[in-house]
Amino acid sequence: MRHFLLTWLGTAVALLITANIVPGFSIKNFVAALVAAIIIGLVNAIIRPILSILTFPITLLTFGLFTFVINALTLLIASALTPRELFEISGFGAALLGSIVLAIVSSIINYFLRRID
Repeated sequence: MRHFLLTWLGTAVALLITANIVPGFSIKNFVAALVAAIIIGLVNAIIRPILSILTFPITLLTFGLFTFVINALTLLIASALTPRELFEISGFGAALLGSIVLAIVSSIINYFLRRID
């Protein structure tokens, strides 16, 4: 349970940092980041596997680079499911850049959280 909470908090902090770096990627406050982190987790658990299976041939042909597009699509879906005043992504470009920055920032935060846990 502690690991889940730390991951959730780490993802929320990563979302806030990403919103400060990427133009067109906005989060209102920390509570909104917590809500967005839950929705992103649900989208990643339910919709992302389906997208990954359907796009496997293209992902294979692009040597895995199409995964960035899948990440951007899942972020856009999560943004659409979250109220606009809390979490909003303005377009696909912002979602693509945001997914790359979010992956890097989340990796760094999770590295330090694993050392704590």
